[in-house]
Amino acid sequence: MKICVVGSGYVGLVTGACLADSGNQVICVDNDKDKIRQLSNGSVPIHEPGLTELVQQNLKRGRLHFTCDLKEAVNRSLICFIAVGTPSAPDGSADLSAVMAVAEQIAKYMPDYRIIATKSTVPVGTCRRLQSLIASITHIQFDYVSNPEFLKEGAAVEDFQSPDRIIVGTDNPAVREIFRQLYSPFMRRNNRILFMDPLSAEMTKYAANAMLATRISFMNEIATLCEAVGADVELVRQGVGSDHRIGGSFLFPGVGFGGSCFPKDLRALVHTGRQHGLDMLIASAVQQVNQMQHHRFSQKVIDYFAGRAGATVAVWGLTFKAKTDDIRESPAIYCIRRFMQAGLLVRAYDPAGIDATRMELDDQVCIVSDGYEALDGADALVVLTDWQEFRNPDLEMVSKRLKKRVIFDGRNLYDPLIMRKAGFEYYCVGRPAVTQPGGQVK
Repeated sequence: MKICVVGSGYVGLVTGACLADSGNQVICVDNDKDKIRQLSNGSVPIHEPGLTELVQQNLKRGRLHFTCDLKEAVNRSLICFIAVGTPSAPDGSADLSAVMAVAEQIAKYMPDYRIIATKSTVPVGTCRRLQSLIASITHIQFDYVSNPEFLKEGAAVEDFQSPDRIIVGTDNPAVREIFRQLYSPFMRRNNRILFMDPLSAEMTKYAANAMLATRISFMNEIATLCEAVGADVELVRQGVGSDHRIGGSFLFPGVGFGGSCFPKDLRALVHTGRQHGLDMLIASAVQQVNQMQHHRFSQKVIDYFAGRAGATVAVWGLTFKAKTDDIRESPAIYCIRRFMQAGLLVRAYDPAGIDATRMELDDQVCIVSDGYEALDGADALVVLTDWQEFRNPDLEMVSKRLKKRVIFDGRNLYDPLIMRKAGFEYYCVGRPAVTQPGGQVK
């Protein structure tokens, strides 16, 4: 099939590369000329495992193209995907200005029948707004499809190629068959395409993200209660996750969630509820618990160094999660800002998020290129992202390079017993303390 994808961020670029890899002719469109130049040369400006190889392979095979010329892309494509950003507006709603602008341009440029599909996460009812807008601009026949993405940053290529499900929202049976054919290469083991109306497809995306965020905030609240009563949240997590009705996914307590999806989608869901006279009580509570979790963990560190302005903390992890360079709404950035406000000095390291953090924090933080280098002269190590390389560090090296054997683990990566045997003061989330101040074993 001939396809164009408008927007070359995480969603658009992964979508374009994966559809090209399954044999389609794909044109990716973006108004950022520098980005298009990089992509046309096979250089991918975002960190996403497997994506660079996929882009380069399909460029070489002539199935993937990059351009700033939307008119040309629309003229050459049957299906036009919209995959631009929908950031939060000041009132919490999703800012649809980019989506509407792209839809308007597509309507102006399409020479004959086209299928216009949204990959962007848009509030329920956007389908009606877009259909009305397009119909007001052109008399050419078109079909609209809500085709939300369910890609995890750090595993987006794998998620696209082996999806849990594909949601296609359309009222036209003929369009259903076109999308069934489009996604058939990813359905060889079993059919996981769910067809529904566009409104339900839009709602499904928000409901899924809200549910996952709820599981995280629930376990973080349970972790706080475990600390208060002396229970071990890791054992509680195992006990709860062993129930097949619940399962173990998204039950890991920590410093809270961030990123470009969960926070903004919760805000948009709450805003949509208000527009319809409904208070989304659970979604609002999930937001509140998450913000409290950021604050509570960072406060542990700040309280430990109370009265010791100028103390230095080493931070491992800057991105909101591992396997990405994305620091949007990252708990790590929130914590670092609070540390600096409290008078602490910060030495930080991350495998992929260094450049973005330098831009975000205006070089206010000492960022180094090696995790152990970050420990030099630091009074404690604070772990804020669950990168694989942080999971089994050389504890002897950590001990030598830190001024004090103190670790604050915001991701519960380490075994408290091992930390105790190594003589560390070890503070994590929802688990009993195992050392006395000063690193003395209980």
